[in-house]
Amino acid sequence: MTVLKSALFALLLVPAMLFAAEDEAPAPAAQYINLKPAFVGTIGPGPKIQYLKVDVALRANDPAAAPRIEYHDPLIRNTLVALFARQTPESLAGLEGKEQLRADALAAVRGVLEEEEGQPLVDDLLFTNLVTQ
Repeated sequence: MTVLKSALFALLLVPAMLFAAEDEAPAPAAQYINLKPAFVGTIGPGPKIQYLKVDVALRANDPAAAPRIEYHDPLIRNTLVALFARQTPESLAGLEGKEQLRADALAAVRGVLEEEEGQPLVDDLLFTNLVTQ
């Protein structure tokens, strides 16, 4: 009888282990695409010239996305240059303003890629450096 219970237990355990193994499949590795060179421009309308320098990295979880993102680099850069040029020193003074700019930049890049590729391709946008002067 114990052999029968052991065999039954083993039959029930094997499918459970198979389902657990499927759920633990490794997530695709994120790829970071650095937009080089850094974005440098002036901000604000005032008579005093103020500068903005931003280094941007895009994160994509799909391995096939990187070459497609790099192909659209000129259009992505043009969109980000226009966005960065509309900023003011006051809007970037606090952490909230910088986070809002990051969110707006992500939405802009995803919009460009959605229009060109039919899907956003980019999962996140990071400022690896942001300096105003």
